[in-house]
Amino acid sequence: MNVEKRDGRGAVGQRAPRSGGRTTAQRTTRDTTAVTDRREGTRARGAREFPTQGSAALRPAERTRTTGATTPRLRVAPPPPIRVPRAPFVGLILVLVVGGVLGILAINTKINENAFRLEKLQQQQAKLDVDEQQLNKEIAEQKDPGNLTANARRLGLVESEDPAYIRLPDGKTIGVPHPAEGAPSVTGPQGNGG
Repeated sequence: MNVEKRDGRGAVGQRAPRSGGRTTAQRTTRDTTAVTDRREGTRARGAREFPTQGSAALRPAERTRTTGATTPRLRVAPPPPIRVPRAPFVGLILVLVVGGVLGILAINTKINENAFRLEKLQQQQAKLDVDEQQLNKEIAEQKDPGNLTANARRLGLVESEDPAYIRLPDGKTIGVPHPAEGAPSVTGPQGNGG
């Protein structure tokens, strides 16, 4: 069922208004006088005309030009072109390029110098690590109980049979201290007449 049959209107081109407004036929009869008055007013001001049919605007209608003397239209002139001297710009670019190349060269030289220094320090570190291992080995050998006893005899020390102890928290002596009795070793400082 189309719109015309539903509204009971058989006229071609008339549609029911969407929101209770006027139909196209009602609009054209009332607005024709207003449109002609507006056209006359706009022609005097130089505006373009837009004839309408229904509610859609069509392309603007061509105006007839009057052959009277018309004043030339004024336009804004473009600003004069600015001429920038090229020599300072080229010089600046050359200075930047040469400075960049020299900067990169200096950085690469410093990096290579530091790499040689790092390699030398790593070799020195490896040598010191080997020396540390040898010294740790000698310390472990000297801590051996057999070596401690031999070194003590060589220095002229003798063993005590009954030692006395000092308790550290209060400083109390446990046991009776007395000098050790024994013959010094032959290799000690007292044994060879010294």
